[in-house]
Amino acid sequence: MIAVIFEVQIQPDQQTRYLTLAEELRPLLSHVAGFISIERFQSLATEGKMLSLSWWENEYAVLQWKNHVLHAKAQQEGRESIFDFY
Repeated sequence: MIAVIFEVQIQPDQQTRYLTLAEELRPLLSHVAGFISIERFQSLATEGKMLSLSWWENEYAVLQWKNHVLHAKAQQEGRESIFDFY
């Protein structure tokens, strides 16, 4: 089993967009063989800081999601206009 931790600092005016993208992508995860679960956490200490924790059966499953065309498109948007850092 593999855990993937994704931490981001979201630009103040982009949190709604980030959450919208996350909700659009979530149903796609069930179609990735090897996906187990995902949870999202929001920092109480740092405004705009979020963490996603996902569980996968193996590295191949993680790579399938990483390279999924719609996920890749969302990643690009995140890098270009949503995240201060990730």
